[in-house]
Amino acid sequence: MEFAEVVQRRRMVRSYAVDHGIPRDVLDELLSLAIRAPSAGHTQGWRFLVLDDITSRDAFWEATSEGSGDSWLTRLKTAPVLIVCLSDKDAYLDRYAEPDKGWTDRAEAHWPVPYWHIDTGMAAMILLLAAEDRGLAACFFGVPGERWAQFRAAFDVPARLAPVGVISLGYPAPDLKSPSLKRGRRQLAEVVSYGRF
Repeated sequence: MEFAEVVQRRRMVRSYAVDHGIPRDVLDELLSLAIRAPSAGHTQGWRFLVLDDITSRDAFWEATSEGSGDSWLTRLKTAPVLIVCLSDKDAYLDRYAEPDKGWTDRAEAHWPVPYWHIDTGMAAMILLLAAEDRGLAACFFGVPGERWAQFRAAFDVPARLAPVGVISLGYPAPDLKSPSLKRGRRQLAEVVSYGRF
């Protein structure tokens, strides 16, 4: 597929074919593309937790959600793979305290914007696009903040890693369109200014 077509076709899909898993070599191919994302200071402070078996997926849903959930969550739970995208703030604070970066301390105040989350988000976007290019369906969603402790405990996730989001991944099944799509896509003139606002 041409790049523009991949971008235009990419959608958040919440329904997956339940009888069709994704081989690990395909997952490795997608993740190999994701780690090509830009990162401040070439820190690469992202980590990916791949949950591609029923036991780990069930443990994820038990740790991060309550009950059976609504239609959206019920459909999302059919995904054969979940990839939790985690950021490592300490990696950035350490990296920018190195001699070539010029800061002599690890002060978070140097960072008006948390690049550890931004870089992880860019890697996640590449993963979403790579999935589309491979004919896979994907959806990016978050882990509720009040469930982070349960998530970390379930998977022995170090406290320094923050779950920026999760990508559900699989082969598409008939899906319901999000009601949010009724809002329409904003036009360039509404979001782009040249020179000044």
